[in-house]
Amino acid sequence: MTEITSPDAPPPIAPPPPPPRSRLDVVDLARGIALLAMFVFHFAYDLSYFGLIETHVPSEPGWRWFARLIAGSFLTLVGISLVLATRHGLNHRAYLKRLAMVVAAAALVTLGTFVFMRQSFIFFGILHQVALASVLALPFLRLPVMAVAGTAVIVFALPFLVAHPVLDEPLLAWLGFSQVPIATADFVPVFPWFGCVLGGIIMARLGLPALEASRIGRWRPDAAPARLVVWGGRHSLLVYLVHQPVFIGALMLALQVVPPPPASPERPFMLACQRNCAQGSLSADACERLCACTVDSLKREDLWQKVIGNTTDTADGERISALARSCLRPLAPR
Repeated sequence: MTEITSPDAPPPIAPPPPPPRSRLDVVDLARGIALLAMFVFHFAYDLSYFGLIETHVPSEPGWRWFARLIAGSFLTLVGISLVLATRHGLNHRAYLKRLAMVVAAAALVTLGTFVFMRQSFIFFGILHQVALASVLALPFLRLPVMAVAGTAVIVFALPFLVAHPVLDEPLLAWLGFSQVPIATADFVPVFPWFGCVLGGIIMARLGLPALEASRIGRWRPDAAPARLVVWGGRHSLLVYLVHQPVFIGALMLALQVVPPPPASPERPFMLACQRNCAQGSLSADACERLCACTVDSLKREDLWQKVIGNTTDTADGERISALARSCLRPLAPR
């Protein structure tokens, strides 16, 4: 039977729409994909560190740009996530809990690398940047978008415009203005990298409404691989802390079972030469060519066996220096 309602009866009250979600699966998916890219880089880095591949990953230009792209992606997603998490107001308890976890993780990375790789320990890496940026970004979540964009331009530009001997002090290196080469396994200073976080804030504030209304914003993972990637993106801090010990432990175990083939005598010299060269003003590609030229010159002058056997004398040292200068001359900046 059809229910009859009085024409004077008030219209039924529609239930309020559900509040927008503070997380979007597509954002977690993007973070998970960035994690997969980071796995590729770090595994290649570890293979290089253990001498299992010929490429010196830290100084190879392609790998260096790949690492920068990954770091930029993570920091842009930090800005996007901050907008998502605070658009209905700042939940101080949740924010401080997350910030404390990131700070603790950054401290753990610094402590671990100081113990196991003191010469290149991480004093301001990606987690340190995320922790500080999470605080610095708070005012920009409410400022006009144009003000945020202008600040982002300044943050990106300042490292190319500012230089002063005071900023070369080790205690100020984390700012990103130092002109002195810095020996560390991961370096993501405030300038210019905070600009990526501001860029993420701009993207989220301009594009979030359209994203949520689109099919991409409503996407949910159905296939198991997609769910796994989204889970990783949702728990990225845990995954970040665990993956390198797993990689290194697996490689060390594999090396016990299947020892690596003997390295060529050139490799230790080349790696040491490229590391030393990278401390100067030459590019990684120029350093690789310089070191290869030096090895060829040493062999041509019958000095190679003395060098690898550490039996050179003063006269040999002068000849070696002259050969290195001749290799450097066509590569030096003009």
